[in-house]
Amino acid sequence: MSQTVIEVSHLSKQYMKKKVLDDVSFKIEKGVICGLIGPNGAGKTTIMKILGGLVLPTDGSFKLYESSPNEDLAVAHERSRMSFIIETPYAKQKMTAKENLEKIRIMRGIPNKERVDEVLKLVGLENVGRKKVEAFSLGMRQRLGIAMALLGKPEVLILDEPVNGLDPEGIVEIRELLLKLNREDHVTILISSHILSELSILCTHYMFMNHGKIIKNLSREELDHETRESYHIHTDDDARALAILQDTCHIEKYEVEDDGALRIFDGLDQIRDISKALYDEGVIPLELTPVSANLEQFYLDSLGGE
Repeated sequence: MSQTVIEVSHLSKQYMKKKVLDDVSFKIEKGVICGLIGPNGAGKTTIMKILGGLVLPTDGSFKLYESSPNEDLAVAHERSRMSFIIETPYAKQKMTAKENLEKIRIMRGIPNKERVDEVLKLVGLENVGRKKVEAFSLGMRQRLGIAMALLGKPEVLILDEPVNGLDPEGIVEIRELLLKLNREDHVTILISSHILSELSILCTHYMFMNHGKIIKNLSREELDHETRESYHIHTDDDARALAILQDTCHIEKYEVEDDGALRIFDGLDQIRDISKALYDEGVIPLELTPVSANLEQFYLDSLGGE
């Protein structure tokens, strides 16, 4: 049985008259990589800030691991098993990456001194030498932030735009690092990013947000099903059309949609023959539309339905 590491129930957040989160509920199970997707202002960062204790919710509650909702001490204890990167991580500008990490290691009471060098190597900052953080590029600062998050070997990572400012090679390196942490150490990850092509490779689950609400919450398998190549068929008699597709056209893989229309997944290279078979039996195709989408198109279609 899978373990729930984050459970959010009817969470809302309002600043003055503006509601930035509106009755949000979801669960994240141990070992998943969940992509939080939505336009600017959708509420993604606010959720992460609430989970990290940086912002208080207006209404609703959340649990981390076995903590009780709104039980501050229990939540604080469970939060120690997690690491957060929300916005640009803070670092001492006049210190090197290694000096910053060593200071954090001591503050957190992490006994293993070698861990600093380990995380520097993990994020590709092992060769920056004596360069001060003030001379770092944005991408280097993001790498340092990830190193800070990994210092205590967290069980859960919550990352807000962690590849912001990285070049393509750096983005791939961070993706491979997160996949390695997930696969080998079973680290659970909640991540937001505007680079949807990366999330499509990285994530096992997806939550789509708009106007402070979760509008879709689905697994990779469900997303693959939603976006796989097919044809949407709507006729003047969908029930008869289905019988013709089965008996005459030998279509075996299909779905009947809520409005009675059909979606077929095989015989796609015979669509003209299918159309002719329907006409020959007196059934008029009103819609005969190819369906195929990647994560970006699915996201845009989801927003379009709002």
